[in-house]
Amino acid sequence: MEGELPWIKNRPLRIIIRWQMLFTLSMVLGCCLLAGFHGAISALLGGLVNVMSSAAFAVVVSKHKGFTASCVLRTALRAEAIKIIIIVLFLWLILAKYKEVDMLIFIGTFTVAVMINGMALLISEDAKTI
Repeated sequence: MEGELPWIKNRPLRIIIRWQMLFTLSMVLGCCLLAGFHGAISALLGGLVNVMSSAAFAVVVSKHKGFTASCVLRTALRAEAIKIIIIVLFLWLILAKYKEVDMLIFIGTFTVAVMINGMALLISEDAKTI
């Protein structure tokens, strides 16, 4: 399992992205059965917005080399800015181009995936503990 997502060096972020992907997949499958094709696509897009922004955040954090407080803060702010830009860009693109989006499913999947992202603080960097 540690070999998955090797470009992300931060263990909690790897786990969170994996959880977001699993949640998105479960929403796609459930919505495919209950809401049809456009519901499934809406769930996929809502989850992928967060997976992509979290992956970009993780890549920036994984490239961090400094250990001073200012370097850590600069990296965190840069990573968060990139994440927000990606979220805004993808939300705008999806809502502008995909007219059949099921807003309830799309925003619901997006919102829960954002909340999953917040769980990174609960995961230990040590592989022996969660």
